[in-house]
Amino acid sequence: MEAYKLIWLKDAHARPVQISIPKRRVRRAAIAAGVAALIVGAMAFDYFRIRGDISELAGLRAEADAQRDQIAAFRARIQEVDTRLSKVADLERKVRIIANLPGAVGVGGEQAIEEMPPGAEAGAVHTHDEGLLDSAVPTGAAYTGQGGGDDEFLSAGAPGASEGQWLDVLDERALDLGASADERHASLARLLDQLEDKQDKLASSPSIWPSKGWLTSRFGPRVSPFTGRRQMHAGLDIAAANGTPIVAPARGRAIFAGNKGPLGRALVIDHGFGVKTTYGHTSAIFVKAGETVERGQKIAAIGNSGRSTGPHLHYVVEVNGSPRNPLDYIFD
Repeated sequence: MEAYKLIWLKDAHARPVQISIPKRRVRRAAIAAGVAALIVGAMAFDYFRIRGDISELAGLRAEADAQRDQIAAFRARIQEVDTRLSKVADLERKVRIIANLPGAVGVGGEQAIEEMPPGAEAGAVHTHDEGLLDSAVPTGAAYTGQGGGDDEFLSAGAPGASEGQWLDVLDERALDLGASADERHASLARLLDQLEDKQDKLASSPSIWPSKGWLTSRFGPRVSPFTGRRQMHAGLDIAAANGTPIVAPARGRAIFAGNKGPLGRALVIDHGFGVKTTYGHTSAIFVKAGETVERGQKIAAIGNSGRSTGPHLHYVVEVNGSPRNPLDYIFD
């Protein structure tokens, strides 16, 4: 058998040590070493490749997080723009109603906020001249339109929605908002042209809240607390402390100041153009019949006179003798 011999001499006088290694074993060892080297090399390659992939994955994750934040910010901006456009549409609707101008109108008015702010329940009172407390909202709160996007836009934000779905919806929503903004711009431009000769009418339109307090009953059908029957409530009930100031919502002339049946001590103002406002259940009236008033001027104080269940103002807007929803005329 062929073999390799190794002779080891410790020194010149020592007995030599001889080791015989078969060539076959040497070849097998060389092959095994080569295979081991290949395996180690492959493992080292995979290790460095995986390390590179992990580094790249971390970068991709960071980029995905940044894109997710951008999508969320874009979504919030689109919702904000959508809400603003809805408010513009509501404003245009009210201006067209007040100025009696033709044209498309948005939503609003009766789409008022329905919830009472925290802590308000303790101070809210059942104050109606002929109705039940259905809701209580602070007068002067922001009354917006529908806003907030469509069902598809909202459902895309549900848990599990993919970024691809968000991007598709956001892109479609952005296009819709762009088209809506262009249409609204053109409509407002036409509206401004039509309003050039309506300045006096706008100055005489009841466009601000007549008093601070809580809106406890709205315009429309309701059940009377006095008769228990369903009937029309022709105005707004604003509850507040006795003596709370009432101001004129627009320029006009007082045509009645005194007792007015179930309304108790009441004031009626003629704003011209067929528009009149009535203020019922007051505790005091500070203007006389025939006196001219300006928007924001103090004209009376909230009270509990007449048929009433608590101190509040019954506020009515009439156009050509027909009651209208006062919320359609309030801008602030």
